[in-house]
Amino acid sequence: MEKTDPNHTHPILLFDGVCNLCNTFVQFVIQRDPDAIFRFAPLQSAIGRELSERAGLPPEELNTVVLYDQGKFYTHSDVALQVVRRLPGLWSLLYGLVILPKSLRDATYNWVARNRYRWFGKKASCMVPTPDLKRRFL
Repeated sequence: MEKTDPNHTHPILLFDGVCNLCNTFVQFVIQRDPDAIFRFAPLQSAIGRELSERAGLPPEELNTVVLYDQGKFYTHSDVALQVVRRLPGLWSLLYGLVILPKSLRDATYNWVARNRYRWFGKKASCMVPTPDLKRRFL
């Protein structure tokens, strides 16, 4: 993991860089992560492709966000649950949704993922972080 996070100190959230919904999720996390614990990378980037491959996902698969945290990979609904678990305040209470069957959570996640471009749109290119946020993007 030397190329991406040599000290394994920060969870890395991989997202579809052209998906408006995915970019909104990234912005949601950034705004609620005052300690800047999360790092971000588009799935389309070299780091995104490298980690996707390590997670066992085909390189062209862009239908799930991926979280790499402390040597473990999370996909689909588990990503959102792991992220809110680490956010301060009441957001961490949403982790309680983990009691729902994973099959139900993932079926809902996959339904939204299949329709995300139609419902939320798509950018022509990956988002470019502001200079202030650039250090959080790999």
